[in-house]
Amino acid sequence: MMKQGARPFASRVQAILILMLVISFVLITQQISDTAYRVGLGLLIVTTFVQIAFGNIDPRASFGPSMKILGLTLLIIAVIFGAGIAIAPYLIQLGRG
Repeated sequence: MMKQGARPFASRVQAILILMLVISFVLITQQISDTAYRVGLGLLIVTTFVQIAFGNIDPRASFGPSMKILGLTLLIIAVIFGAGIAIAPYLIQLGRG
């Protein structure tokens, strides 16, 4: 049961993701540290994948349904990447032929 005035889980995660996206952009655009750039780039990639899922979740959703959609989205992304890796050698051969 949710406390009175508490924000739903999905809504809180969406707000955190927006903050993490802003932080990753700041880390990428700074020109002082190569390590900060690398951390920002990794954070941007991970945050973007999670944002793809949470951008399609009702902000009023609780933890359980949010995690189901997140898992399904990450599975779809993994399958697409896997298929791309699997067919890349074939496409390279096709381009050489």
